[in-house]
Amino acid sequence: MSEIDGERIQSSSAALPEELPQAVVGRRSGFSLVWLIPLIALAIGVWLAAKTIAERGPVVKIELRNASGLQAGKTKVKFKDVEIGQVTSIDVSLDLQTVIVTAELKHGSEEYLTEGTEFWVERPRVTASGVSGLETLLSGAYIAIDPIRKGPEKRSFVALDEPPLFTTSEPGSRYLLRSPTLGSLNRGSPVYYRQIQVGQVAGYTLDPDGQGVSVDLFVFAPHDRLVSTSTRFWNASGFDVSLSADGIKMDTQSLISVLIGGVAFDNLETLEATHEKPGPEHVFPLYRNREEAHEKIYLNKEHYLLFFDGSVRGLTIGAPVMLRGITVGQVLDIQLQLDLDALKFQIPVLIEVEPERINLRGDRELLNERGIVEQLVAKGLRGQLKTGSLLTGQLYVELDIHDSEPPDRLTQVAGHLVLPTMPGSLEAITGKVTTVLDRLEAFPIEQIGKELTTTLSGVSEIVNSQSLRQSVEELDRTLVEVHALVARLNTDIAPELAMSLQQTSETLQGLRRMIEEGSPISVELRRALSEVTGAARSLRVLSDYLERHPEALLRGKGGGR
Repeated sequence: MSEIDGERIQSSSAALPEELPQAVVGRRSGFSLVWLIPLIALAIGVWLAAKTIAERGPVVKIELRNASGLQAGKTKVKFKDVEIGQVTSIDVSLDLQTVIVTAELKHGSEEYLTEGTEFWVERPRVTASGVSGLETLLSGAYIAIDPIRKGPEKRSFVALDEPPLFTTSEPGSRYLLRSPTLGSLNRGSPVYYRQIQVGQVAGYTLDPDGQGVSVDLFVFAPHDRLVSTSTRFWNASGFDVSLSADGIKMDTQSLISVLIGGVAFDNLETLEATHEKPGPEHVFPLYRNREEAHEKIYLNKEHYLLFFDGSVRGLTIGAPVMLRGITVGQVLDIQLQLDLDALKFQIPVLIEVEPERINLRGDRELLNERGIVEQLVAKGLRGQLKTGSLLTGQLYVELDIHDSEPPDRLTQVAGHLVLPTMPGSLEAITGKVTTVLDRLEAFPIEQIGKELTTTLSGVSEIVNSQSLRQSVEELDRTLVEVHALVARLNTDIAPELAMSLQQTSETLQGLRRMIEEGSPISVELRRALSEVTGAARSLRVLSDYLERHPEALLRGKGGGR
């Protein structure tokens, strides 16, 4: 094998020429087209990267209570059911109290990420006001957004616990109400105007000072134009039951308001009504019922103190203060005090009077409230407890002028003017009954009883005496004889009396025929009456003549000529 290879090498080397040609490397001038391919690829990559960066949307962080139903890379961010982003990651906060969801939104949504923008998770929910989020049963939960364009930019948000009932795109207006208590109101409770639903309660919060509740409600457009500064809102939950002379009256806005509560409003037509559009900072009071809402609001309030010596059982805080049957205020406080100097219990009652309820007539330049009250007290103004209901025993304070009361003056205790009082109606009746009982106790009943016993004994002796028995027997015999006499008179005299009556009737009929019109006696009677009338006339003429000529009695009629 090696021999054969050696022969081949020798034969090939013998065939090569003595000098081989050399390759010469030269430089070409210009750019090679081969380099265009990587440059184009690089430009495309840079362009794609720049486009990706330019089209990348903003990244937001949303703080949630929990991430139930959310998945990174799958959960969408939607606005009006249109996808505008996607959740990229879900992490737990450092304090382990909340969940931080990172989401990337589409390009162009930066201008909507402001302080007013709100996020929430749409899930199936069942509440008293209805059912929502049923579409997420199939598609899964998603994050919804209510964007606000105006305001400073923001990238971190705290999601709402519940979806808002109304978004910013909903036409209408929001109003803030203030109430001491919430009552039966709930989120989603209807708002009524003349028993037509025109809005809903958007939410409620407890005031920072804990003294009341702020209720946020939304009124749909165009009904929001009905709300003005003169509008009164009241709690329309449940039934309004009133008892009057016409019977029992029950009123309710709807069955829904009975179940989940409700708010109603109306506009009052008063002299003070302005009907101006309320500003964003305007707060409406929420009244307890329709009657309270339609009452006039009085700003001027005066406090007075009344001292009562008797029992005030039945008088409660909030009881009305009335002046001749018209409410002018209410009771604010009731206490029990012991006067250590006099060792006497007193009950001070603080009342609130609204002077604006009383219309004034006369010269207002002379108006001095304390001076007027002093004059009224001097004239007999007194406070008195009266029974408002015999069924419940509730009391109220009655202010009135009593002319029979002695003059008194206005005093002041602990910064409050003190109005004089007088015993109440029930207390006065009790006093009168006590006086009557005292008089009865002082009455000599025992002596009168002894005398009455003596008198009855004498009467008993007379009744049981023998002479009285004989008198009674004689009276009985006399009555028997009188009865027999009356029977005989009925038998014997009755026919004769009937005959006499018949004869009298016939006589009267004859007289009637004699004096009838046209009868001879009637004609003669008329003639006689005529002659008597003529004679009377002649006597009157003669009397007049003699009165004028008395000398005619001596000389005769001719002598007077």
